[in-house]
Parts: sequence; structure tokens; C-alpha cells
Amino acid sequence: MFKGIYHGKQCHASDIATVLSRAWSSGVDRIIVTGGSLEESKEALAIAETDGRLFCTVGVHPTRCKEFEESGDPEKHFQALLSLAKEGIEKGKVVAIGECGLDYDRLHFCPSEIQRKYFEKQFELAYATKLPMFLHMREAAADFCAIVERNKDRFTGGVTHSFTGSAEDRDKLLTFNMYIGINGCSLKTAENLDVVRGIPIERMMIETDSPYCEIKNAHAGISFVKSTWPSKKKEKYDQDSLVKGRNEPCLVRQVLEVVDGCKGINDIDQLSRTLYHNTCSLEVSTCRVFFPQDLDSAADALLAGRRNTP
Repeated sequence: MFKGIYHGKQCHASDIATVLSRAWSSGVDRIIVTGGSLEESKEALAIAETDGRLFCTVGVHPTRCKEFEESGDPEKHFQALLSLAKEGIEKGKVVAIGECGLDYDRLHFCPSEIQRKYFEKQFELAYATKLPMFLHMREAAADFCAIVERNKDRFTGGVTHSFTGSAEDRDKLLTFNMYIGINGCSLKTAENLDVVRGIPIERMMIETDSPYCEIKNAHAGISFVKSTWPSKKKEKYDQDSLVKGRNEPCLVRQVLEVVDGCKGINDIDQLSRTLYHNTCSLEVSTCRVFFPQDLDSAADALLAGRRNTP
């Protein structure tokens, strides 16, 4: 979509540079580009190399796990992922293994048994690289948690992103050495907001999952949104406006506002600071997450500089 292509149709020119510029000017400091297949992970690394503020993951999304067997040699496919991850680590760009996990909401893309097999296999990538994991769980909490439990000593932590589960699912995830990621899909209903209220801020991350998971006007969380940007339909593209229906990194601000409002915190700067540290440098047990090289003081200075910039 950021190349201007929607459902195979070119609607406007690529606007990646414009989208990134809007993100940086809105207070975003870093972006992690998510890999969902071997080829997509290669592309994510190539994108990450274009800007010092861009990073990426390497892994296979549950709905794409058939690619291991369709490659004709699953072990060779795995080794290609491992080599790519190591290459990206050397370049200072790959910060997590993923997006991997289970998605039983879309079994038409990949059967559950293949998803489970290669979700478990990707813990070997995390173990070999000592990287945290960027995880996906959709309508599969029991099997997901069972696999994580079996492999909890093989990875250094991470985040279960785009969380839409129940309070019971939330509480089970909180027993593991990981965070829960919240975006627009996590804030659709009143029940979703109740679940989010029960996530300790110290165990939460926020994200956009752009170009998907925007906060829509029909969502329960919209009442807490304060920041808005002009938008136009993709057929009437204007670089000074967002494309309607396409999420962007700058809109992470809206997720922050909903979390702040629904939890009744009313201190968005402190909330922002805590969530930033969760991503960059806060320790859980012996775990540092995506940017372990950052010291808290360095992150504080970066945040302070951002707030003081007109």
C-alpha cells in the first residue's frame, strides 16, 4: 500500500518517504519493519538499511508457514532464515525473530498442524541468535501458550503483538517473560478496553501494525482519540493527507491516547516514556527487548530532545 498499490491496482505513486517523514515529524523515533516470510524478511532488511531509524524482524507468519514445505527442503529454508537473521544482526538492523505464532482465524491459508510445527521450529532461530520474538496469536491461545511454555527457556522475551484476546488470555501471557502489544485492533470493543485496562503499563507495548489495524470511528476507543490528520481516498491521493483506510506509523499517537484515556492515567508524557522504555531498555527479569544497547538515560535524553523540538 505504501507503494500505492491496493488489491493489485496502482492508485498513486509510492509514498514511503512521505509516510516516514510524517512519522518522524509526529514524534516517532524508530520503526520496526516486520518480516512475514523469507522473501518479505529480505525486503524488510533492505528497507531497514535505507534509514538509521529503521529496523526489522526475520521470520515466517503463521499463515505463510506452508512455505517451509513448499520450498522442497524445510531445513534449507530454515537455514536461509537463520543466515538472513545473522546478516541483519551484523548490520545492526535485525532486532527480533518473527512475526511468528498461530492464527486459527485464517486456517484457509495454512492448516493448524503446519502452523504449530513451524512456530515451534522458529524458537530455534531465537535460541541461535539470542534475539527476542515478535509473536502473533489469533484465536489460538491454548495451543500458543502451550508451545511458548515448552520453549520458554529458548528465547529471551518479546511481545505478543496486536492482542485481541480475553482477560484469561491476557493473564496467561503475563505469566511469561514477554510483553503484550496493543494497536487499533486491540481497542475495538468495550470488552477490549476492559482487557487493556488490566495490562500493567510496565508489560505493555503500543504499535500500529500499519498499514492495517487503524482505529476506526466505530471502535470503542475512538472517544479517547485527540490527535487527527486530514485524509483522502486513495483515488484522490494528496501527499499532505493520510489515505483513508490505510494506517500509518504516525498514528501510534492515537493508540497512546486511547490507552491513556481508557486506563484513566491522564499523564500522556509519563505513559509515553514508560512505553518507550518497554521497547528500548526496560528489563523484565534478565531480558532486554528490541534495543538492549540503549541505556535508560540515553532513552530519556532522546525523549527529552523530541519534546523540546518545535
